[in-house]
This record gives sequence, C-alpha cells and structure tokens, in this order.
Amino acid sequence: MGAVAGLVIWLFIWAVSVGTSFVWDTIPSFAGSWAAIPICALGGCAVGIIHRRYGDYPDELDVVMGKVRREKRYDYRPILPIIACAVIPLVLGASVGPEAGLTGIIAALCYWVGDNVAFAKRDAALYTELGEAVTLGQIFHMPLFGILAVEEPAVDGSPPSLPRISKLVLYGLSAGVGMLVIWGLNQAFHTSLEGFPSFSEASISPEDFAMAVIYVVLGLAVYLLYRAAGTVAEAGAGKVPVVWREAACGAVIGLMCILAPMAMFSGEDQMADLIGGFGSYAPWVLIGICLLKVLMTAFCLRFGMKGGHFFPMIFACSCMGIGIAMLVFSDFSSHVVFAAGVTTAATLGAQMRKPLAVTILLLLCFPFRMVFWLFVAAAVGGWLAQLLDRSRGSGSADAAES
Repeated sequence: MGAVAGLVIWLFIWAVSVGTSFVWDTIPSFAGSWAAIPICALGGCAVGIIHRRYGDYPDELDVVMGKVRREKRYDYRPILPIIACAVIPLVLGASVGPEAGLTGIIAALCYWVGDNVAFAKRDAALYTELGEAVTLGQIFHMPLFGILAVEEPAVDGSPPSLPRISKLVLYGLSAGVGMLVIWGLNQAFHTSLEGFPSFSEASISPEDFAMAVIYVVLGLAVYLLYRAAGTVAEAGAGKVPVVWREAACGAVIGLMCILAPMAMFSGEDQMADLIGGFGSYAPWVLIGICLLKVLMTAFCLRFGMKGGHFFPMIFACSCMGIGIAMLVFSDFSSHVVFAAGVTTAATLGAQMRKPLAVTILLLLCFPFRMVFWLFVAAAVGGWLAQLLDRSRGSGSADAAES
C-alpha cells in the first residue's frame, strides 16, 4: 500500500502540474488571459456531467474516513470519475487542496484490492487506513500527521490513544516505502514534490502571550465564517441544476483567478509569496484576502468543484493572523509568525477536533518552538467549537420542545 500510495500521489501531482501549466500558461500565451474564463466554465461543465452520471465526487476527507470507519466500505466502481473530479478543480484554480481527492482514490483502490485479491479481503479496512495515513503524510510531508489524522479521536471526552505497536510498524513501513517510491520517481523524471512553504523562525515575546487569546478568538471566528458560508452556499447550490451549478462555479473561478489570484488555487504557492513578502501588503488587504479565500473555498466545495480545505485554510488564517499583527504592532515583523500560527491552529482545531494531529500538521509550516502554543490553540479552538455545538443543539432542542 505504501508503494501504491506513493505512485498515485506522484502521478496525481504530476497531472495537476501539467494541466495547470496548460490552462494558465499555454492558453493565455496565444489566446489572452480572459480565455481562462470560458475554459474554466467548460471544465466545470465537464465535472457537472460526471456528477450527474456517477455521483457527487470526490467526497471530502472526513466523509471518506467516516465511510471507512463506519461502513467498512468505499465504493470503487466510479474510480475514473473520482480521479477526474479530483484533478479538474485543482487544474482550474479552485480554492481547494488535493488531500480529499487523493484519499478517496486510495480508499477506492484499497477496497478494489480487497474484493479482487483473496488474501486481502479480510484486512481491506486496515489497508485503507494505512493508505490514507501514507497519503496524508506524503501530501503534507508529515508522516506522523497521517497516523494521527486517521487514529486520533475527535475531542468528545475520550482520551487520545495510539494504535497497537504492530499497526504502528505497518504505518512506518508503508510511509517509508511511499517516500522511497516518490523519491525514485523524482530522480528518474527530474521532478520534485516539494513541501508546503514554512516560516523559518519565530520570535515569542510577552506581548504575544497577551495577544494569544485574541488570535484564538479570531481563529474561531474564521471557522464560524467558513461554516456559515458553507451552509449558505449549500442552500444556494441546491436550487441550481447540477451541470449549470458546476459550470457557473467554473466561470467564477476563472474570473477570480484573473482578478484576485492570491485568493484562489490551493494556497501553496500563495503561501510562499506571503512568507517572502508579507511586508508589501497592507494589513486590511491581507484580512480581505483571508475572508475572500474562506468564502471561495466554501463556494467551490458546495458548488461541485470539490477538494480538501487544509491548504486553503492554512493560507487564509495565516493572512488573518499577519494582518492583525501588522495592525497591532509597529514592529510587526517579529510578531507575525506567532500570530499566524496561533490563529491557524485555533481554526483547524475547531474544524478537526484533533489537537495532536493539528499540531503535527502545522509544524509543516511553523517553527518547532511554537509546538506548545499550536497545541494549546488547537485544543482550545476545538473545545470552544464543541461548546458552541452543544449550546446550539440544546437551543434547537428547547425551541422544538416549545
């Protein structure tokens, strides 16, 4: 499974890279940049046709993992539509990441193996968990994140627990083989699967401690905005026929990629620009980019151009944290990394409710000396989101009873 996951990840990223270069470099070179709008609309139309024929793929990451956990099953019959619907939005510049599509592809392949290879049928669910962990670990260059994302329970009062030693050994072997396969392919074809851009250093001062509460509240607010935007977008999407919905989403994506490219795509390249040149942006511009990025991610996911939300939300929350630090501190350059990290941790903690997994994930782009603050912000963000869910649930129950 490690070798298969490594091969699939490399082929997937290569296909997205080639397609993105064609749509955003080759076509504009002879047809003009505005030609991207009808191209994106046509791509969205293709996704809509696939959705109408085969279903609303790819599933989001938590849906894929939930099906594997609860149903011990993931439908692999529409594997080609799953691949197409995972690749096209990324090529067109949708504000989504690759992790959801890739985990769905790996889960489908694992259950295909389970149904077609006799000795593997009994352990198909185990192979799927291994494949998911390797996939997430390789995408984010954090093998431990893949393990925790699969194994760590959500914040619900249950104590965190790690899998058995034998399973950890299988995780390690799978991750090692996956890394070896990707390395070999990179060497053979002179390509690279680079990690998410990271801040090199972080200065933490007493003033940052005082601002930590504000950053956590901001992170929770970004999470609530994302959830509210998703609810509104889902209600709107339900009123539009399937193919028209995706075509309209594609046209909007093309327009936004031309007018506001910082708020589009997965956020990986934009994160590199932010880290290297945040001082060239006004704080209100960064805050605006964050809000637009969150809205566009929710819009893309609900209008059919689906994918993951980790990369976009890391970039959006980093913009918010840096923008606030620039407003508060005159010498903001020594405070922005802490602000971005704590804000991002609070948002992802509220989304995932897995503070250990969030902490390991964010070490991808924030210095290790922030590990304590990342964990605290993720734990507090998850706890506050859980309290809000409970109060909302009790409020709804009281209203129903009345």
